[in-house]
Amino acid sequence: MKTILVANRGEIALRIFRSARDLGLRTVAVYSEADRAAAHVAAADEAVLVGPPPARDSYLDISRTIQAAISTGADAVHPGYGFLSENAEFSEAVTAAGLTWIGPDAATLRAMGDKQRARDLAERAGVPVVPGSRRFALGDTAGIEAEADRVGYPLLVKASAGGGGIGMRRVDRPETLEQTVAATQSMAAKAFGDGAVFLERFVPRARHVEIQVFGFGNGNAVHLFERDCSLQRRFQKVIEESPAPGLPDEVRSAMAAAALALCRETKYRGAGTVEFIVDAETFDFFFLEMNTRIQVEHPVTEMVVDRDLVAMQIDLARGRLTGLAQDEICSRGHAIECRLYAENPRKMFMPSPGHLTCFDLSRAPAGVRIESGYRSGDTVTQYYDPMLAKIIAHGPDRQAARKTMLQALRSARIDGIHTNRDFLIACLEHEAFSRGDVYTNFVDDNLKALTAEPVSI
Repeated sequence: MKTILVANRGEIALRIFRSARDLGLRTVAVYSEADRAAAHVAAADEAVLVGPPPARDSYLDISRTIQAAISTGADAVHPGYGFLSENAEFSEAVTAAGLTWIGPDAATLRAMGDKQRARDLAERAGVPVVPGSRRFALGDTAGIEAEADRVGYPLLVKASAGGGGIGMRRVDRPETLEQTVAATQSMAAKAFGDGAVFLERFVPRARHVEIQVFGFGNGNAVHLFERDCSLQRRFQKVIEESPAPGLPDEVRSAMAAAALALCRETKYRGAGTVEFIVDAETFDFFFLEMNTRIQVEHPVTEMVVDRDLVAMQIDLARGRLTGLAQDEICSRGHAIECRLYAENPRKMFMPSPGHLTCFDLSRAPAGVRIESGYRSGDTVTQYYDPMLAKIIAHGPDRQAARKTMLQALRSARIDGIHTNRDFLIACLEHEAFSRGDVYTNFVDDNLKALTAEPVSI
């Protein structure tokens, strides 16, 4: 392996380039017309235009991406996260072109990309799953009322092919079930090309805890501890941290063991994340899904285990990493990640595209890592996810990491657009968050206080 094409954009492309260069590899970027002046384009050794601004015509165009790899002499493709990262057809096209795919094989992508199949595999591995229903294809609602009664209210209608919090709708009473199912099926068909949905029990006071795993394709795998991703908005993660605060050690160990059991069952290969819903009252946990890619929040784990997960992915793909013992991995201190978005929290978090007249995160204190694809003078377009940066703070304990994160956020200088910076500060300063009382409805339950105008001192 000599050259890696990163089939992505922004901060994750820059992140992968960094590890590739550290390993002595050449890098290739792809970009849309909207990203001609983007940081990831300038940072690569070579860059190829793959289409107009809409993602479906550029970053999601498999044939153009493959042609970009071939024309630049790339011999490997890293998909990052989002876009084509969990697309089995893309994985197959990469390998069919004689290139190395940096990620799990297509069969694994298909199995885990279908939530219903993933649930079945988890059950086979002995992993506890949330009570759920059979699959209902687009237009199929026969017997759904009885299935809903068996699953129990409140429940979630979930797109079988969904991911990243997209394609989930809550139902609290039977009267709204059929309408919600039809709406979710229609949305799923448009967004994922698959309108199938299933029902799943909703845990009212839940935590979202995930285990970072790394498998070697032969049944052997290790875990790199857990991340708590409970602070969410509309099922999208906002703040992540490791270790998970207040989680009993026996629960922590049981979740890690369950994640590794699933890796053994599937002979998982590469970096992945096994996600669980945890009852915040009883600490019972249930399998939610498996993400077969590098996660947005992977720097949280890297900060506490002091390992480069992207370099591990690359070394596995080129045959230089064949195994790792669990006792070689240890966790130190505490890390917290905040996702800084171009959005206006006081206007229902409406995206805020525009020109970044100033974007300076350089005043952050020691112990802070910044991952961003933006610079002063750049334009945030309406075409892509409005995340501006990930800010990751590490400290000897949770309170130290929290205070360092607050310093980093307050030191940020951002002009030209609205951001969620003050909202993140309010979350971190909230008494409940400070004591580790985090759960998935935290933002909804405290929305007024978290989006209030900051008081000037």
